[in-house]
Amino acid sequence: MIDTALNVEKIENGTVATPKGFTAGGAHTGLRKTRKDMGVIVSDVPAVSTAVYTRSHFQAAPLQVTRESLENGMLQAVVVNSAVANACTGARGVANAFQMRRWLAERHGLPESSVAVSSTGVIGKQLPMDIIKKGCFEVDPDSEGGEDFASSILTTDKKTKSVCYRVKIGGSVVTVAGTSKGSGMIHPNMATMLGFLTTDAAVDPEDFDRLLKSTVNHSFNQITVDGETSTNDMVLAMANGAANNEILHEGHENWELFAGVFSEVCCDLAKKIAADGEGATKLVEVTVNGAASVGEAREVAKKIVGSSLVKTAIYGEDGNWGRIIGAMGHSRASFDSGKCTVAVGSCTVFENGEGVDFSEEEVASYLSRDEVKITVDLCAGDASGTAWGCDLTYDYVKINASYRT
Repeated sequence: MIDTALNVEKIENGTVATPKGFTAGGAHTGLRKTRKDMGVIVSDVPAVSTAVYTRSHFQAAPLQVTRESLENGMLQAVVVNSAVANACTGARGVANAFQMRRWLAERHGLPESSVAVSSTGVIGKQLPMDIIKKGCFEVDPDSEGGEDFASSILTTDKKTKSVCYRVKIGGSVVTVAGTSKGSGMIHPNMATMLGFLTTDAAVDPEDFDRLLKSTVNHSFNQITVDGETSTNDMVLAMANGAANNEILHEGHENWELFAGVFSEVCCDLAKKIAADGEGATKLVEVTVNGAASVGEAREVAKKIVGSSLVKTAIYGEDGNWGRIIGAMGHSRASFDSGKCTVAVGSCTVFENGEGVDFSEEEVASYLSRDEVKITVDLCAGDASGTAWGCDLTYDYVKINASYRT
């Protein structure tokens, strides 16, 4: 977490277009019936860039194009469409993704290799290229267009997800912002959603790449909605140096401050995705303390938050701690079941190998809240980890039973 005394400010209504030198936009082009469906981010200058991708064996065509664009570690623009994933579409789908890149580059007078491409939506359909071309040329990014971009990338999401922080580093003010989408098929490895991060910081390319990968592991990779992964998912980060700060690197005295702000943006976005899970009514946060390693703490936390039985118990406001220890029990973590403790909110429900007396009414009342926290102490070490998810409701089935219709 950020030390709020360190000149860090959260920018309300900030978007990916808030950092200096970035513009963004989104528009309705016809891919969807009424909602915005194509978005663009542009940097005034080439930006140090990096990305992480889904580990699915079925990686979509846009990811292949973006990987090629990122071979030199620099980007200047991103084009995204929703409604059609352009996944499992063969050679034609790859050619269409490259054409999408070509049109966006032409529209903004950029080298093709400086453009990243992203798509999200229904798998197996070819892109309607007449509409894609229209969007590439008609979406008009500007400094006020970040929210339009955030709207354009949504699928089953109920709301947009944007976060922005500003921090003073040396004599410069640096801004870090992000926008994401994700509601279903969320169980990142990395990363079952889309995320776009922009910063006007000047950064060392290799250290920026390592920062994104390490931050993803404790933010986006620690959320789950339904245990499913997808084909198109990516988190992409761009740093254009417009803040004119000293180049930040791992040996710089302010690197940890910058990294902390970057982490806060990612964690905030991760929680927004979990809270907006398909059909969800509650954000669930699980923190595991006393683990033998950070990896084991994160695994146990994710096992609990990803358990369908835990999720349905929370939806039903039932303090059934047996569901929680059931999820813990099939993790690979090393701990003594006779020593660990489990608490729902501030109420301990399990301790030293057995349940303890607690007020069912108090726990049920706590579980009726919009945000629920479960805390576990494994009493096996000093490491901690946190994961985020949501409850599992009837509406999840309704949404996914008719996803294509």
